Amino acid sequence: MAQLVKRAYRYRFHPTPEQASELARTFGCVRLVYNKALEERTRAHRLHGRRVSYAESSAALTAWKRGGEYGFLSEVSSVPLQQALRHLQAAFTNFFAKRAGYPVFKSRKRSRASAEYTRSAFRWRDGRLTLAKMNEPLDVVWSRPLPEGAQPSTVTVSRDVAGRWFVSLLVEEEISPLPPIGSSVGVDVGITALVTLSTGEKIVNRRHERAGRRRLAKAQRALARKATGSANRAKARLKVARVHARIADRRRDHLHQLTTRLVRENQVIAVENLTVRNMVRNRGLARAISDAGWRELRSMLEYKAAWYGRDLLVADRWLPSSKLCSACGALQEEMPLGVRAWVCACGAAHDRDVNAAKNILAAGLADR
Repeated sequence: MAQLVKRAYRYRFHPTPEQASELARTFGCVRLVYNKALEERTRAHRLHGRRVSYAESSAALTAWKRGGEYGFLSEVSSVPLQQALRHLQAAFTNFFAKRAGYPVFKSRKRSRASAEYTRSAFRWRDGRLTLAKMNEPLDVVWSRPLPEGAQPSTVTVSRDVAGRWFVSLLVEEEISPLPPIGSSVGVDVGITALVTLSTGEKIVNRRHERAGRRRLAKAQRALARKATGSANRAKARLKVARVHARIADRRRDHLHQLTTRLVRENQVIAVENLTVRNMVRNRGLARAISDAGWRELRSMLEYKAAWYGRDLLVADRWLPSSKLCSACGALQEEMPLGVRAWVCACGAAHDRDVNAAKNILAAGLADR
């Protein structure tokens, strides 16, 4: 049975100089409102132990617009500013529920510049998108079609550190589950092989960051030679950001292809519950683990399995998957990382990663 899900479609677009100027001002105002509201909430919480509500922050925003110092806030669309307050409210809700850390201030250089528009602040007509305070529609590169008859409920405009502009349209879409099949697979992630399957197949880690390391190093050396605050330094920083963006795009594309394949070919997918945050503290492996994208891989599997009617099972993080014989269940006392193949006392010969994937599948099925 088809299910109705909210799905975001992301596209590049090329703004006119006037549109770029308007959006840049909107981004700055969104960041200012978010940071100022966070400052007020933090002060109230620390000095008086009081929680500030969204309604109070919204009333404060109205007062800021009327004041002389922040009167320029009234020159941009009010909707992205209100959405910034809603995002801050959600951040505090997650913090007080102990689902996230304390909200942090948005940095002009480090934070992604973005603004969110709801239906009252944009016009969608005949496949053309026009934002509030703009006379012309955006020049969007429609790299893939939206679902037929889709009506965006929210539009998020962003600019990444590489200077690329994106628009993300949130629509409701009916997604039909894939036909049920009988195959199951265990997935063990790694460095040399990005994933090893319980079927014995190994999918190589393309190491996108390492492949672009020479180009990245060259761009970073050029950046280091430029004078602080100069126009040439700004240009050099943009070149570094573009190299990073290219690496991230290639990694994401590879992960999408891999996860889509796993979901299409298997009814049950079992993965290990890894604490990637703790693992990247290892200085010797942090760069390789981050380049592999294990966390993003897990996230893609989760939502794609939910969309297409597949079962994603998660084995316990303390499972000794590498030291456990998948044939007889005997536990080896030691299994150094250098040991890639071993023979159990029962006579079963194991590839370390394939054996781990089999154990992950068995553990996931046992906890089902």
